[in-house]
Amino acid sequence: MTDRLRVTNLEVRYGDLVGVADVSFEVAEGSVVALLGSNGAGKTTTLNAIAGLVKPSRGTIEWRGEDIGRLPAYAIVPKGLALSPEGWRLFVGQTVEQNLRLGTATVRDKARVPALLDRVYTTFPRLAERRKQRAGTLSGGERQMLAMGRALMSEPRLLLLDEPSLGLAPAIVDTLYETLERLHQDGLTLLLAEQSVSLALEVADHAYVLQTGRTVLDGPAEALQHDAQVQEIYLGTKTKPVMEH
Repeated sequence: MTDRLRVTNLEVRYGDLVGVADVSFEVAEGSVVALLGSNGAGKTTTLNAIAGLVKPSRGTIEWRGEDIGRLPAYAIVPKGLALSPEGWRLFVGQTVEQNLRLGTATVRDKARVPALLDRVYTTFPRLAERRKQRAGTLSGGERQMLAMGRALMSEPRLLLLDEPSLGLAPAIVDTLYETLERLHQDGLTLLLAEQSVSLALEVADHAYVLQTGRTVLDGPAEALQHDAQVQEIYLGTKTKPVMEH
């Protein structure tokens, strides 16, 4: 059995409001897949549905052959999926280390916690320096590291990342993406929801474009990266005009 995530015809409603209308995609074991689209395209709702934070109205979410679409978040994390959410959702009055330890709630063997902490501190040395500091005093980049570190504490097979670059300085974003590439090289599968198209396509193997809650396009990341029409029509990026000689 492979660690494949398969989302088919996903629909999520908030009362009369449709958050996601019809989203389908796959994430194969060992891959990096990007969900692209503008604000409001349905990326966050899709990740929240996979993580068990919202319930699908229609469609299926399969992980390793099991339908997990109706399971609560606490039942999904032990199956090897973890979400690093947009906006971090940290306990700002608690220390860095206390926030990280919250990520081990579903780890059955508590003797593993020190090794998991060491792994996160090795991945994010800045967090090791700040381990006794309250999360509310951290910079935006440090909070993003903490959110990712907390997700890693559950030893996921698949890490879901919602807008990891949002609101961060370019130098911090570069460092975070270098870290993501290292984690992928170490065997972690990544599903990345991003508005920053160029960043996501640089690290992804495959990308899916969402528009008004629907999957409208997909293809190899490299192909989408060099398709000017795709960039402009679906992703809202302007291409530079070619100068005639």
